[in-house]
Amino acid sequence: MTTPDTTLDITSTTGDTLQKFIFDNAAVRGELVEISDTWREIQARHGYPRAVRSVLGEMVAACALLSANLKFNGSIVMQIHGDGPVRLLVVECDADLRMRATAKLAPDVDVTDDATLGQLVNVQGTGRFVITLDPLEKMPGQQPYQGIVPLDGDDVATVIENYMLRSEQLDTRLWVAADDKVARGMLLQKLPRHSGGEDQTKQASEAEDLETWNRAAALGGTLKHEELLSTDISTLLHRLFWEETIRVFDPMHPQFHCSCNREKVGNMLKMLGQQEVETALDELGELGINCDFCGKHYSFDKVDCAQLFAVDTAAQTLIPPSGSTH
Repeated sequence: MTTPDTTLDITSTTGDTLQKFIFDNAAVRGELVEISDTWREIQARHGYPRAVRSVLGEMVAACALLSANLKFNGSIVMQIHGDGPVRLLVVECDADLRMRATAKLAPDVDVTDDATLGQLVNVQGTGRFVITLDPLEKMPGQQPYQGIVPLDGDDVATVIENYMLRSEQLDTRLWVAADDKVARGMLLQKLPRHSGGEDQTKQASEAEDLETWNRAAALGGTLKHEELLSTDISTLLHRLFWEETIRVFDPMHPQFHCSCNREKVGNMLKMLGQQEVETALDELGELGINCDFCGKHYSFDKVDCAQLFAVDTAAQTLIPPSGSTH
């Protein structure tokens, strides 16, 4: 970690990078992220319309920014459930910034290049924004935390800002942009001060925090969409905050990673139920499932499916029928 005196001194970074920073002597933090290789990997197996690609890329940048502040070993899953041409947008990112993302479109729909978020996912006003925090190591009976809210905002950044203020009580400003080559974003947050200390000292600190926050948010507000798309994050950080005293942390590096495997696909088939799976096998002879995130293909024939349900059947035979005696 480096602590410049009055100006920034940042080593240029290449590739997928997330840069954390904090404003000295104020409870205000920030992050900048640039995702190119991972973003191209996400797009490689899908021909998303331009408007869908832009929204999904903005979610990728935003999810990385939020994941960088996770306080547990696990994943954050960001979803938008839509009632328009786009039915589902999903981005998943873990504490190591390993990411995957996908979009589900309604069949036989045309999406214009300039379609807005509302036109894509909130035509009937029933679109929802969902964030799930899923710890890797759960306590017995522990369920992932999930927050579900209506879509409140005209773009991805505003929806997330409103969610963070409502659910986390954190003042958050977010700027995100994406095209077919890169997804970039910046996050600023005003953090709560810990209680304690003299009242006058605390009030002075809170006043300084608010002043720094207002100034940082105003500087961030000068950032234009095209500038965010065309400028690397080291240049952006210096261009926006060159007059501020900022501590810069070691950069982190997002990467594409899909956690799908044959066992998980088998569990999904088991959730469908044996009768439905057998009916599908009778019609198709073999079940082929492609991962929506990475495109990997999994095949299950009649023998494979019989083995899936044989495990459950064997377990059930160990449980005596109700009313039986020994």
